[in-house]
Amino acid sequence: MLMLLPPSEGKASEGDGPPLAELSFPALAASRKRVVSALIRASKRRDALDVLGLTPGLVGELARNAALREAPTLPAAELYTGVLYDNLGLATLEPEARKRAEESILIFSGLWGVVKITDRIPPYRLSMGVSLPPVGGLAAFWRPRITKALDPIPGLVVDLRSATYAGAWQPGSRAVAVRVFKDGKVVSHMAKATRGEIVRALLRAGADPATPDELAKHLTDLGYAVELTPPPRPTRQWTLDVTIR
Repeated sequence: MLMLLPPSEGKASEGDGPPLAELSFPALAASRKRVVSALIRASKRRDALDVLGLTPGLVGELARNAALREAPTLPAAELYTGVLYDNLGLATLEPEARKRAEESILIFSGLWGVVKITDRIPPYRLSMGVSLPPVGGLAAFWRPRITKALDPIPGLVVDLRSATYAGAWQPGSRAVAVRVFKDGKVVSHMAKATRGEIVRALLRAGADPATPDELAKHLTDLGYAVELTPPPRPTRQWTLDVTIR
């Protein structure tokens, strides 16, 4: 089983380890270098905030981006600090659950494409929704490259990404997209928390579902109210709706 996560806007402020070295999925290395170079150049432009879709309050992120190659790194598990990751609580997982997290969790990134939680990366600011000169739209840039890297990996895919990051890889009918509802409506902030809780619960339970039905049963056994919907077409994902109170 693979579990796909978005990054978070909230990140640790600085690393404490060596500068960038080889990351998981080395076939993406050349593409990563290209995006890093483009981000460094873009962050030095006069209109950098507009190009990167940042508010004036985030102007300090431009200097951070410009120093990416020399910046200290830290594991992705420690870098991302948003609501989803707070509720996932990687640092407090038992050893066996942590090992499963290292094997199954993939984090999508506008800058790195996709990384594992053990990959050491520096703090940065770049959304997958940005059109980065001269690379262009990042989801479209990464899609063929990530598809080539991830399609050969077998198993069920549990997709907990936001729409912006889901565009970078479409795993097809072996994937289950998880949506979170409250009072009949899709929720955002609470959805992030619930997705983090779901990943944590699956890791701690040692769950390794092979099919969407098995995933739905695991989550039901863990106390979640779920509804599984088949894909509208053979090439599309299944949908698993989780209702919270």
